[in-house]
Amino acid sequence: MKRARIDVDGEIHAGEYRDGVVETDDDAFVVGEDGDLAAPCKPSALYCTGRNFAETLDQMEYDVPDQPAFFIKPPASVVAHEEPIPYPTFSDEVTYAGELCAVIDERCHRLDPEEVPEVIRGYTIMNDVDALDQPGRTARKAFDGSGPLGPWIETDLDPHGIDMHTDINGERRQEANTELMLFDPYDIVSFLSERFTFRPGDVIAFGSPANPGVIEPGDTVEIFYEGVGTLRNDVAPPADE
Repeated sequence: MKRARIDVDGEIHAGEYRDGVVETDDDAFVVGEDGDLAAPCKPSALYCTGRNFAETLDQMEYDVPDQPAFFIKPPASVVAHEEPIPYPTFSDEVTYAGELCAVIDERCHRLDPEEVPEVIRGYTIMNDVDALDQPGRTARKAFDGSGPLGPWIETDLDPHGIDMHTDINGERRQEANTELMLFDPYDIVSFLSERFTFRPGDVIAFGSPANPGVIEPGDTVEIFYEGVGTLRNDVAPPADE
């Protein structure tokens, strides 16, 4: 099942997404007519895994980590499906990364890997927008608009062995399978849950394969994960232009 949220005149309605319609308990809303899709959840934080594909380590000349490397994006980073990504005013080298994400369904802490599926609401897609020319991970990755998320949450998905690809203006830039991850998604959630208390709606992103090239204002980024769908966003000019 696909769970989605739609913004109708400033009010968010949540329900099942089917064929362009979000069906709630009381109503049905047509996407594009009644409103636009909102981000599929409202996280208190986005916990993001880095260096989780071997080809990414090769591209960035990183050493193989002995435990998941992670960083955090704030709620202000979230951009909905088909909402423009604001190109940051402080960077001239911005890139993308297509990532599969788990969405937490209940407050939880210190999970064993086998317990993880019980607390996951489902899976969605994130674009880890990265200002490469900034110093340090927080400056590079935790700014407004750096976490496009969506288009919905797929509740019936095994995250193992699924294909993905990312296209920029129709050009294939990333192509991989989640079997190529260095750390298993359930192990990542378990590892992070020892350090953080997760809340409903929190997002855990599992990392990205190598992502050659940068994005510029006017580009269209499309990230596909098998069994979930496609997250699509255009890149907008800096906010002061």
